[in-house]
Amino acid sequence: MRFSKPFFLNLYGLLILCPAVAFGAGKAKDEQITQCLERGKNFFAAQQYAQAQEAFTSCVRLDPHNAEAQLSLGGVLLTKEDLDGAEKAFQAALKEMTRTSPYLSYTYSMLGDIALKRQENDQALTWYSKSLESNAANVNSLVGKGVIIEYQGDKKGAASFYRSALAVEPLNLIARQRLINLEPEYFSDAEILEALKQRYAIKPDVTVLTDDMRDTFTFIHRAEQRRGVDYLKNKYPKMPADYLVTINKGTEFERDMLTLTGYEVLRKDVGQDAIAVFRQLGVPVKDVFNLRDLKGGKLFKEDNTLTDSGYFAYTQALKKHKVFLLPNESVAPTKEMLEQLARKEEELKKAGYIEISRRELRMIERETKCSEDTLRAEMGLYILPVNKTKRRYFIVGRQTPDPKKSVPYHFLMKEQAKKNPSIKVPANSLVDSYTYYGYTICLEDGSLM
Repeated sequence: MRFSKPFFLNLYGLLILCPAVAFGAGKAKDEQITQCLERGKNFFAAQQYAQAQEAFTSCVRLDPHNAEAQLSLGGVLLTKEDLDGAEKAFQAALKEMTRTSPYLSYTYSMLGDIALKRQENDQALTWYSKSLESNAANVNSLVGKGVIIEYQGDKKGAASFYRSALAVEPLNLIARQRLINLEPEYFSDAEILEALKQRYAIKPDVTVLTDDMRDTFTFIHRAEQRRGVDYLKNKYPKMPADYLVTINKGTEFERDMLTLTGYEVLRKDVGQDAIAVFRQLGVPVKDVFNLRDLKGGKLFKEDNTLTDSGYFAYTQALKKHKVFLLPNESVAPTKEMLEQLARKEEELKKAGYIEISRRELRMIERETKCSEDTLRAEMGLYILPVNKTKRRYFIVGRQTPDPKKSVPYHFLMKEQAKKNPSIKVPANSLVDSYTYYGYTICLEDGSLM
């Protein structure tokens, strides 16, 4: 719609002559926004997110330039996992903020959370860093940045961010748990010694940490992270006093930990439980201790306790998932192995080799009386291992200056000619000479004459 010039002049004059009316209209709009935001916050507090979204959307319609309205809408959309909608709202809020806005750090932090949920870690790291530039004590950004740095492999760096977060908010459970998870990665020697003494794993007067002590702490800590404490509590309603130790008793930071004795009991009990679970999946008793993981590694150690991969196979077996190999099962080739096999096959073909079946190889062995070793060493047989039990066989697929290399191909063509007389059997001076004198290619022991 187009307005005439007099209309604008009249409107301008009205604002000049009646400023109180204009101020009153602005005040009324502010009150509407305030009431609208309050209504949305009440819905959000009651976890009525659909109503909260509707309310905050109304607030944005009332004033699209109101940063608080955009932030509120972004918050509820993020709660509902509407990442695109939340990002749009937070970006809109950013446009309305000055460099000194108290909401700036929060907004960058929420954009970091969105990027992290999308697994866009580099972008998330950028947003969290911007958030911390604006407010170094933003706990959400400290934890978020720690998570990404941990993903990148810098465990000590991640721990420093979690520690900073706890310095601001001591009861932050995410930071505290992630910090506990990383203890073997960032603890100093003195802290590891103290942790071992707390668990009664070393004597109180020990002052020097050895590699074996460090490993012991790592193993016990890993067992705790795998809920070993809960396992023992469920298995032993009347817990022996020397299985667990509690630190920070009676505080928000109370924590149960395994003693060295408790850890050893746990290992043996889980190993025995695993035997029963594998048996339930149909594994014969004689095969249980020879089970392997999908890469071929043992599930059980010599003392009948589980390896790391054995523990994983056991926990999956509890869910009725079979992620282990029986003694007669082969390891499945990985993508890298298959690519390597394909490259080798291509090299063989370019060199003039053709693939034969296992049956054809046995025929060649029978006709020549040569062993597989002799065929490989003297007559050009190439064996390409696929896995522990499967192999592929290749021979030179043409005549060569060395008649020995062409012997397998000669007998292959001779066999095929029985079924198809049109196939021409290539001459081979070595075979012709030996046949003339009534000799076989190899001796009875399989070696070349």
